[in-house]
Amino acid sequence: MKTGVIFPERLRQGDAVGIVAPASPFDQQRFDKGIRRLTSAGYHPVVSKGLFDRQGYLAGSDQHRADLINRFFLDRSVKAIVCARGGYGSMRMLGFLNYDAIHRHPKIIVGFSDITALLNAIFFQSRLVTFHGPNVTTLGDRNARTRDSFFSTLTSDSPMRMDVEKGVTLCRGRATGVVIGGNLTTLCHLTGTHFAPDYKGCILLLEDRGEAPYRIDRMLTQMKLTGCFDYLAGIVLGSFEQCGTPEAVFDIFREMFEKFTIPVLGGLDVGHGRTNLIVPIGLTATLDADRKTLTFDRAAT
Repeated sequence: MKTGVIFPERLRQGDAVGIVAPASPFDQQRFDKGIRRLTSAGYHPVVSKGLFDRQGYLAGSDQHRADLINRFFLDRSVKAIVCARGGYGSMRMLGFLNYDAIHRHPKIIVGFSDITALLNAIFFQSRLVTFHGPNVTTLGDRNARTRDSFFSTLTSDSPMRMDVEKGVTLCRGRATGVVIGGNLTTLCHLTGTHFAPDYKGCILLLEDRGEAPYRIDRMLTQMKLTGCFDYLAGIVLGSFEQCGTPEAVFDIFREMFEKFTIPVLGGLDVGHGRTNLIVPIGLTATLDADRKTLTFDRAAT
């Protein structure tokens, strides 16, 4: 693992944006709608022919999917990379990425859901700040707040503050740490691997979709038993879509973390819901569960 966090350059009007598919194949209509959003915002999507490859439930072989990412990081004309879709498959290609090249040629990379594996691996292996935010196939059908967050965060030179207006304080307190994480299921499956995040001193972002409350409990318990949460600074929860009632999910987190004496805040508009705000992965922030804020100490680009 490299030392010293590195930051990508800001996105600027007219920049080329490379599109990659690290996981599953994608719906063409939703993809085209997202591409139109990027184009109408003033950017130039770069779509290679190989993007549309299929190998069963994957968007091509592991080597093929990784090669496209590696090529875009080395391509000086491409200023940012956006993932087409999540689904499944990102963790399969982690061993094929050129982390040294990514470190030497830093640039914006954005995605969420299964892309969690990619975002955290790149941060911990290359020390590059990455971005948990919409994939191409969700950029087209999410609301204006999501789109505003996407473009403003990637072009801003100002520190970001997220006010969680409808937030729920599950465990009181305030803490500062590097924000990591994303999809709970993906992070759980990385536990015990070479690419598992180092949670020590971090603020952990978690979200998920379609997981029953008992499965959320089971995943958190597994991670707890392996020591993932022993030195955690805090937790901020995004949406848990189709995971039972919000109250049921919040109760699981209260019970799981009340003895850890760390701040836990629920209700951030991040994940599989209608609103999916961008969150930098690898950037230091302060979580105030009482005031319901997540404040980053510098711009992400």
